[in-house]
Amino acid sequence: MAPAVNPALIPAMASRHAFPASPLNDRRLLGVIPDFGTVESTDPFTPLTPGQKWNLALKGTFDPYNLVNSAMTAAFAQAGNQTPKYGEGGVAYGKRFGAAVADGASQCLLGAAVFSNLLHQDPRYFRMGPRASILRRALYTVSRLAVGRRDSGAATFNSAGMLGMTVGIAASNLYYPSASIRGSVMVERLTTSLTGVVVGDLMSEFVPDLEKKFLPKLLFWRKPASQS
Repeated sequence: MAPAVNPALIPAMASRHAFPASPLNDRRLLGVIPDFGTVESTDPFTPLTPGQKWNLALKGTFDPYNLVNSAMTAAFAQAGNQTPKYGEGGVAYGKRFGAAVADGASQCLLGAAVFSNLLHQDPRYFRMGPRASILRRALYTVSRLAVGRRDSGAATFNSAGMLGMTVGIAASNLYYPSASIRGSVMVERLTTSLTGVVVGDLMSEFVPDLEKKFLPKLLFWRKPASQS
C-alpha cells in the first residue's frame, strides 16, 4: 500500500481568480464611443494603480474614435481659417489635425494620469444608475465637474481634472500660431472643454439605459416565421 500523503504538503493549484480582475473596461457606447473610464453603480469600488491610470489615459487618447474626432475637428476649423489660425491648404490642415490630437492628449494625459497620480485621485466617472430620478442623475453628472474621488473612494474637489484641463489648454500656446494665443481664445477653449466633459458624462450616465431599452428590439427583432 502506498504511504499516506499529507494534504498540507501538496502545492495548491493556481486559481483563475487568484488575481483580481482589472477595474478597467472595454465598453463602448452604441458600440462605437469609448467609455473606458466609467464605473457602474453596482460595481464594487476598486482603486486604480498608477499604471492603470496611465493605461486608461493612453487608451482613450489614441483610440481610433477620438483620432477620427480630431480629424473632423480639424476639418471644421479649416473652413474659414478658424482657431487655430494656421491658414488654408493641406499643410494647414495637417497642423490643425496635429493640434487637435495634441489638445486632447495633453488634457487627457495630464488629468487622468499625471495629476491623478500626483494628487491620488480617481479619474473615472462613477454612474449613479437608473435607481435615481432623471433630474437627480443629471444634477449629479454636472456636479462631477467639481466633485471627484480620491483613491480611497472618498469625495474630494476634482482638482486633477481641472488642472489637467487648464494646464493642457495653457500648454497649447507652445504650438498654436500667435494669432490664436489670446485670452478670449483660451476662455472659449476652456468653455468648450467643460461642455465636452459634461456631455460625455451625461452620455455615460444615460446612454447605457437607452441601449438596454431599445437596442435589443432593434438588433434582435425578427418577423415571425410564416406558417406553411
